[in-house]
Amino acid sequence: MMTKTMKSIQQHAFGSPEVLRYENAPIPEIKSGELLVRVNAVGLNPPDWYLREGYKALPPEWQPQVTFPLILGTDVSGVVEAVANDVTDFKVGDEVYSMVRFPEGIAGESRGYAQYVNISASEAAIKPTNISHEQAAAAPMSLLTAWQFMIELGHDKPNPLQPMQHKPVLLEGKTVLVNGAAGGVGHFVVQIAKWKGAKVIAVASGAHESFLQELGADVFIDYTRTAPEDTIKNIDLVIDCVGGPTTERFLKTLKQGGALFPIYPLGFTGAKEAEKAGVIVSSTQVRSNGAQLAQLAPLLDDATIRVAIDSVYKLEDAQKAHKRAAEGHIQGKIVLTVD
Repeated sequence: MMTKTMKSIQQHAFGSPEVLRYENAPIPEIKSGELLVRVNAVGLNPPDWYLREGYKALPPEWQPQVTFPLILGTDVSGVVEAVANDVTDFKVGDEVYSMVRFPEGIAGESRGYAQYVNISASEAAIKPTNISHEQAAAAPMSLLTAWQFMIELGHDKPNPLQPMQHKPVLLEGKTVLVNGAAGGVGHFVVQIAKWKGAKVIAVASGAHESFLQELGADVFIDYTRTAPEDTIKNIDLVIDCVGGPTTERFLKTLKQGGALFPIYPLGFTGAKEAEKAGVIVSSTQVRSNGAQLAQLAPLLDDATIRVAIDSVYKLEDAQKAHKRAAEGHIQGKIVLTVD
């Protein structure tokens, strides 16, 4: 008989990585349409530290109301322990991966930093066979972000930051500049763009040059030596995986009719400049989607898309993992393993 408690990383207040505590929590009960998954690995993502700190970068009216203690984490890979009576697509013993309840769970309802997590069956997919649980857990949010920006939106939810629906653009034969190319989202963007027939210009620090060339980048720019916005012109698409208030500097690299996709659009103030230049600026909010993860599984299985792991920590060392994230210059993803 399964015990009623599990090990987890909980926090009882907002703050630095030191607020993350390794302690017992109740094992979640599954509801209609859900799976209970025994977690093998958890992938870290920026929303984890945003929530840990209290979403300080968001306007006050957008900051979610949080109930403590909370458990961070959206991206998991593990083994199905139980299924609700109405679930037919999964069975006990299946290996699955998922991005759990995002963005609906931004107030801490995703609860991935734990030995067990309940997941809607619609948000889960069978884990790719040829990759590890660590690699599978590293994929969901970052890969779905790249996919929903570049290939298929996968939902019709409005973006509160723009009046029009985000639309991916044709990549074949185009020149695509990827800023922040070595990071979690960026290294997937590079691979997808190359797979779809684009010429890829990757922007990152010099330490990542060989890594990005191995992933298919045609041109590499070390931003610590060269400002790409001062040297690159007539680009079809810029995907800025860093985003924020500096993203408008890439407007002058684009040809008329080109597009700028900031992954993190808050702080962008160049709307008038973009309109004057005839450039589309568009963003979207990544959303959980089990069907898309199932669609992506064969691409992960045959290494068309590779998952890069920056570093791996045990669940109880979540503080160390968050401190690593704060250091920056991440190559791929940070992962927690769960006993």
